[in-house]
Amino acid sequence: MNESTTYVYMLRCADGSFYTGLTRRPPEERVGEHDAGAVAGYTRGRRPVTLVWWQEFQLASDAVAAERRIKGWSRRKKISLIKGDWEGIRRAAKKEFRRES
Repeated sequence: MNESTTYVYMLRCADGSFYTGLTRRPPEERVGEHDAGAVAGYTRGRRPVTLVWWQEFQLASDAVAAERRIKGWSRRKKISLIKGDWEGIRRAAKKEFRRES
């Protein structure tokens, strides 16, 4: 990827699931493509979709790293990101361990 403005975005699909993607165009344009069914893959059968979060990156390499990281997050952590709840992200990152009796 060339080093230029790149966006990471998250969509909420009609089935309640989340999709995280990457684009060089304004996220609103890319969402229109998803919603029109022009993008093959995950979102095509889960329309309509809603843009719930996006972030702009100056370096494409940073955007790719952020997209990969977010794709690996739990649903709870993604919801915290959407809400801008940084404490929630921190809590969601901690693993809960149970002791066996």
